[in-house]
Amino acid sequence: MEVLYPRCAALDVHKDTVVAAIRLAESSEVQREVRTFATTTTALLDLSAWLDEHACTHVAMEATGIYWRPVWQVLDADSRTLILANAAHVKNVPGRKTDVADAVWLSDLLAHGLIRASFVPEAQTQAMRDLLRTRKQLVREQASHVQRIQKTLEEANLKLASVLTDIMGQSGRAVLDALVKGERDPAGLQALVSPRVKAAPEAIRAALTGRIGDHHRFLLGVHLRQYDGLGRAIAEIDAQVERDLGPFREAVKLLVTIPGISDLTAQVILSEIGPDMSRFPTAGHLISWAGLCPRNDESAGKRRSTRLRKGAPWLKTALVQAAWAGVRKKASYIRAQFQRLRGRRGPKKAICAVAASMLTAIYHMLKAGTAYVDPGPDHGRKAAPTIRAKALVRQIERLGFACEIKPVEPVSI
Repeated sequence: MEVLYPRCAALDVHKDTVVAAIRLAESSEVQREVRTFATTTTALLDLSAWLDEHACTHVAMEATGIYWRPVWQVLDADSRTLILANAAHVKNVPGRKTDVADAVWLSDLLAHGLIRASFVPEAQTQAMRDLLRTRKQLVREQASHVQRIQKTLEEANLKLASVLTDIMGQSGRAVLDALVKGERDPAGLQALVSPRVKAAPEAIRAALTGRIGDHHRFLLGVHLRQYDGLGRAIAEIDAQVERDLGPFREAVKLLVTIPGISDLTAQVILSEIGPDMSRFPTAGHLISWAGLCPRNDESAGKRRSTRLRKGAPWLKTALVQAAWAGVRKKASYIRAQFQRLRGRRGPKKAICAVAASMLTAIYHMLKAGTAYVDPGPDHGRKAAPTIRAKALVRQIERLGFACEIKPVEPVSI
């Protein structure tokens, strides 16, 4: 095979060590050298100097988790090209795995151009990604504490969730705070509920009549304090995101023109894919990277599976949630596409197809810098009149009727 990069290196990154293998193929013989470095900053600087000493133009690294990021930051330089390899794409023969063998195998693949580089965003996009991923984790923790509060209330036989849509809303929070302070009288608790609540007063009083003990009040206080602390942390992240939104502000304004995409969803999408679409040759490459297209799994001419792979979980979940919100907009292409596919493929596959269409639109919008224009609900059915007429005739014949179509003569005025 042709050698594309005669002076290259590969890194097998771990928590405490980095196994580096240099491959030099400028002469007829291939020269190799393998060394192990620590992952401290000083040791990584020594690794960088060692790579410069051998004039390595390309460096590939394989790692899972977070361990590759500090190595990437130290080695990132204009004199070399860094490539992050997906471990699933560069597996060696099973049963012959060592750290040194992995590094040497990775260097051979790199030299012949057999490694597909993973998408690594620039520093600003990476910082925004860290903030918004942390925000989502905090929101999930908040939801967990709400569930624990609900569990404690049910144990005390207080059916607050049966009469209130949101137990953390204004009325629910007032009742919870009163319970923590020691209030037990159902009438006193009922007075804290807003009169705008739809439940009948008798149902509210019955729901607030229970057997709450001291340990229930203690647990409610703990969960409420944790919930409030997480809320303050989320507010701090939102403020920081707003301060750092400068390079993404115009792109956010474009994405919110798509039905179902809010400001927060647009920020999440941009933090995952970045505003620069030149990294992806086509929209299909972006959809494949996000894991929103069917896999290729064919053997002997038979398609064995069309399931979606995991892809980018943070991006995929945001797009699917936006798709569920977008299909609620009446007389829109997104809603029409979902309704057309739901009958044939089911709601789950249909919503994934809608999410892929939204990501396709996002790709072209960011690439051209234009806002979203809804094609309309009939965009997918704009077939030739003759074809549509024949399809309607077949439907009528399946119902047991004969049908003959004739072209309508134009009416002269």
